[in-house]
Amino acid sequence: MKIEKKETKVIFPDELMEILSMSPAENSENFDTVVHWKSIFVGGIVRQMFEFRNILEELSRHKEDLGLISLHAGFYNDLFTKFCLDPIKFQTQGAVRSLRDPDPFIEQNIWIETSYAGAIKDLCSHFMDGDSFSYEMAEDLCASEEGQEFLKKKMLEFAWLEYRYHSYGLSPLRALRELLEALVVMITRTPFTKKDVPFMKKGMDFDVYLAEGKIRFENLYREDAFDIVRYCEDITGGKIGCTPYEYVEGSHLGSVRLRHYFLPDSIKPNGKVIYMASPLINKPELFDMAKGKSVVEAMQVRGYDIYLVDPGNPGAMHTDLGLDFYGKTVHDAYLDIITARNPDQEILVMGYCMGGTLVLPYLARRAEERLAKGLEMDIKKVALMAAPVKFDDGSTGHGMMRASIRKNYSSSVMNGLFDNVNIPPQVIEFGMNEIQPGVRYNVKKGFYERAMYEGAIRDSADFLYWLSHGTRFATKAHGEWIENIFLGNQIFEGKYVLPSKDPAFDGKPVNMDMLTKAGVVIFDYRGDRDPISPPGSCVASETWGASAGKGSKSTTAGGLNRTIEKNVGHIFVVSKKLLADYIGEVSEFYEEGV
Repeated sequence: MKIEKKETKVIFPDELMEILSMSPAENSENFDTVVHWKSIFVGGIVRQMFEFRNILEELSRHKEDLGLISLHAGFYNDLFTKFCLDPIKFQTQGAVRSLRDPDPFIEQNIWIETSYAGAIKDLCSHFMDGDSFSYEMAEDLCASEEGQEFLKKKMLEFAWLEYRYHSYGLSPLRALRELLEALVVMITRTPFTKKDVPFMKKGMDFDVYLAEGKIRFENLYREDAFDIVRYCEDITGGKIGCTPYEYVEGSHLGSVRLRHYFLPDSIKPNGKVIYMASPLINKPELFDMAKGKSVVEAMQVRGYDIYLVDPGNPGAMHTDLGLDFYGKTVHDAYLDIITARNPDQEILVMGYCMGGTLVLPYLARRAEERLAKGLEMDIKKVALMAAPVKFDDGSTGHGMMRASIRKNYSSSVMNGLFDNVNIPPQVIEFGMNEIQPGVRYNVKKGFYERAMYEGAIRDSADFLYWLSHGTRFATKAHGEWIENIFLGNQIFEGKYVLPSKDPAFDGKPVNMDMLTKAGVVIFDYRGDRDPISPPGSCVASETWGASAGKGSKSTTAGGLNRTIEKNVGHIFVVSKKLLADYIGEVSEFYEEGV
């Protein structure tokens, strides 16, 4: 409607944002991460409940020694389980089955973030003339008492949402608040006097800032991208990846399947196969995100035939599958299939993060088995991407996460809550917050900051979908990963056990030095800005394999290991430039003779 102009005082952005003061979105404490204090507090109570149940169960088992006390303990255990633990378990597993966050506080936070993004879009719509942000419409609104009251009421809507948020610190809501602040500055065309202006670079002229802001909000409004998660779901349609593939017949093991990517007719095969080992907690499209951001696509151009392990999304019947299944049974079966389909072709291995961590002891066990039969090792090259193999409290960089796990992790709670549904990605993400402070805030803020660049919003959709839609982790395998590898450091210390068809090795620790004896050449590609797989933990090429002069960070040649450390983070493949650097290095490694 048209608003009649009246002589009135100018409204300033500080006055509008003052309405939202003292809310969890302010981060007045200047924390560098989000603090889910309610989740932590209630999680501690739930853990104590399970520990109490364990005590009752232990007492009830000693009937001969404790007599009546044991009977009473069993009775109270049944009551406690039925009326206290079972309702919690029912709610938790119901949330996982419906793809919601099992933490009700974070689930409500997500609803608040979604509503907040929608409210920003609604406010922005009042100043849009088609797809163009109109300063005239903003000025008309700000110049009238009715318009100013309207803006104040809108701020009260945001305040209502902020005060109901269950976390504080550097949260995703904080990033949304900064976007709102930027919009308020655009509406009033006045900078803040009591705080920094969001997205304003040091030394930037305010008129330049307004021009950039105009483009930012026009792009966000046109793409309807204020809510990042909903946007990436709409744009991708729930499907990411750019290279056609088929699932190999007979490869269905549990939820795991083997993908074979079709080599285009225009590309001449080079006679080599790459076997890609994926992490168990992410979609395997990490290897095939989008055009120009695909390891698969880039290696196919060079003539490689690509097979990839797709762990799938484990269901109720897969909870008891352990790392022996994912790290031995699957690889044995798939490499047999690949060998039969591609006789006399060299098989190369590539593993990302956990995929690389688990495939390395597999290759050592394979070397043990083959050499014991008098056979030469058939797989001589493995390329690792950000794959940690050493875990300690010191040089590896994992100390903070290990300390957090010791303090907060409980196998009885994990098994009790998720025994029928597996560990959901939200639980994994909660733990990742410990080693990636403020990661969800940074993702949102970075998205809004780059929204002013042409094509940046669409270009990020595939990665954002991958990032926000993880997969479940089989309950038993998750427990073994935490206790045996992350805390136990069993791979590096030579204590990691795998099964074998050869009785001499079955159930015995894997001899990792067999990688050296068998002449396996290891390529380690790691980033010095990687908090998930820090350089100190990605030391396979410095520890085992055909290496001369272990500990070198420089590229070696002539059939020796390579250790390449770059100024990159964990998910470097989503950058076309960084991916191109990796492809160049790994191609040279694969093509060099052993």
